[in-house]
Amino acid sequence: MIAPPASLVALSLAALLCALAPLGVRAQTPAEQARALIARYHEDRAVLDRARELLETALERDRQVDTMITLARVCFLWGDVRAASRDDKLAAYDRGREIGRRAVELAPRSDQAHLWFAVNTGRYGQTKGILRSLALLPPMREEVQTLLDLAPRSPTVHALAGGFYFELPGLLGGDRAKAEEHYRKAVELDPHYTVARVDLARLYRATERPAEARRELERVLAERAPTIVADWTVKDVPRARELLQSAREH
Repeated sequence: MIAPPASLVALSLAALLCALAPLGVRAQTPAEQARALIARYHEDRAVLDRARELLETALERDRQVDTMITLARVCFLWGDVRAASRDDKLAAYDRGREIGRRAVELAPRSDQAHLWFAVNTGRYGQTKGILRSLALLPPMREEVQTLLDLAPRSPTVHALAGGFYFELPGLLGGDRAKAEEHYRKAVELDPHYTVARVDLARLYRATERPAEARRELERVLAERAPTIVADWTVKDVPRARELLQSAREH
């Protein structure tokens, strides 16, 4: 019996493997890979470094809006939990602003593009100091309104709006009643969105409602199904514990 040529065997094997492969399976995009990494940054914060490098490399090859949006999100997280200095934080948030702005230009109706541009802009201004960032207020105000128009049922958007009105002094447009309205709407839309509960507790403390603040903070600590596990673990639980301890000391 004459054996078939090696090339024919290889082709037959390749065809068999293709036939056995699950239908619809495709390689993950860089943005999808990065999102999978950042979902577990509470286990190893260094995954944010890998996610950032992955996305920056991808953008050198192709200007995908999804890649830009995800990179802006990673820049925000990196500034929050990886940056070792104020300058490092400012650089991370500024890169997030830059790439978020590009995403908005390419996809002006994308609420996620607007969201991560606004989140980075807000954190940049907060880190730099409000009085040194007055030029950012008009675009931030515009972004907040745009997001409320584009995604009126997004808990993240309402948390952002709450933060905008809460952090600003009254003379510059701050409004604690509006801030409370947005924070409460965020937790109404998603009761497990713990960052909004922590910020709502901060507002309750600022308006001298300690019992209500404590209730929200205790709910954060007792949460068993947080919407964003990594944020809850790394940021929200420590903030809640710190605020509760501070309340006990005063």
